[in-house]
Amino acid sequence: MGDCNHCTPGRALSVEDGVTVVFHKVDSHSTNCNDDRDDDDDDNGDDERTTERIHLQSNCRVSWENDCDAAEGEAGGREDSPEGSEEKTLCPLVCCVRSGLASRDGSAREDSETPKKCSGLGLFYAFLSTVFFSTIALLVKTIQGIHAIEISAIRCFFQILFTMPLLIYHKTGFLGPRDKRVYLVLRGFIGSNAMILLFYAVQQMPLADATVIMFSNPVFTSILAWIFLKERCTIWDCVFTVFTITGVILIARPPFLFGEDRRGIEGNYTNHIKGTIAAFAGAIGAAFTFVVLRKMGKSVHYYLSVWYYAVIGFIECVITVSVLGEWKIPFCGRDRWLLMLIAVLGIAGQTFLTKALQIEKAGPVALMRTIDVVLAFIFQFIFLNRAPTWWSLGGALCVVVSTSGVALRKWYVNSHKS
Repeated sequence: MGDCNHCTPGRALSVEDGVTVVFHKVDSHSTNCNDDRDDDDDDNGDDERTTERIHLQSNCRVSWENDCDAAEGEAGGREDSPEGSEEKTLCPLVCCVRSGLASRDGSAREDSETPKKCSGLGLFYAFLSTVFFSTIALLVKTIQGIHAIEISAIRCFFQILFTMPLLIYHKTGFLGPRDKRVYLVLRGFIGSNAMILLFYAVQQMPLADATVIMFSNPVFTSILAWIFLKERCTIWDCVFTVFTITGVILIARPPFLFGEDRRGIEGNYTNHIKGTIAAFAGAIGAAFTFVVLRKMGKSVHYYLSVWYYAVIGFIECVITVSVLGEWKIPFCGRDRWLLMLIAVLGIAGQTFLTKALQIEKAGPVALMRTIDVVLAFIFQFIFLNRAPTWWSLGGALCVVVSTSGVALRKWYVNSHKS
């Protein structure tokens, strides 16, 4: 005589495309079992045993059509089943699990069906912006008899016309957040002055030399961010700054260092020095603009920043040109179309540069912008028929190395942080 554990096998109900797991409740009877028990006793014993079957089904249909909510009610209502067979169907839990699996499968299918973004799209946008900005500098160089400030005024005017509908479409308003208006005014004033200085430098000195000096602004941005934004300044920033200043000196070739050697200098040497000073000041102005934009952060819409840049620049240029008496109508229709093209390319260049920074990291975009220097030398040689001097090439190499070093260092640091 001993204890006998009785369990009654139960047949699971069939489910379409599902898996049914049946748990059998085991009843331990401490009654004495006789080895000579006949078949009738076995049949009666089966009726007295309690079997609890729990069906975990994928579609919550046992032998009737129910949804998960109805099944949940059944799960509570079927506890009072006939004697000897207590059956529970737990559909809600299974439905949650199955729906989770289904959602994961569905999301996987959506991910597989969704086309992946092109990895080089951001760099392509940066390249387009570089081409547009280089073309603008070339067009400014080819226009004769019009002051750089007047060219800037015309560009700002068309930029206002293009930016106004965008502000209305995005519903950003024309003034911006109250606590950011001071920074917006600073951004507009400093940025427009940097543009004027660049155009003036292009008119007074070789195109490639002016472009190289203006391209040195990332180095000055690091220094100014350390002063005004308390960002970290390393020994590498100091080294890159020295390289940049060296490149500017090689391009300018001041007489107290290079004597009377003025080979390759375009026009009057005095104008060359004026252009160098203007380009250098424009680079610092562009660096200040980047610092102001960092201070504002992402709370101000980009088009609002461009709007302030255009409006303040237009007002400033109109007042300055009126005081100087430099208003002139272009000599031919070609120059008039070129002035409009400068405005359109300026907006396109800023738009593509912004899209590049939204898709790609700042480091690769800054490296792509070094093509601006290469294009400046190519345009100068092809369209202006001027071969660069070794001094200009040496200065360009110093500036490109320093700006590339700044971009690579920031890229490296940000990659390790992420």
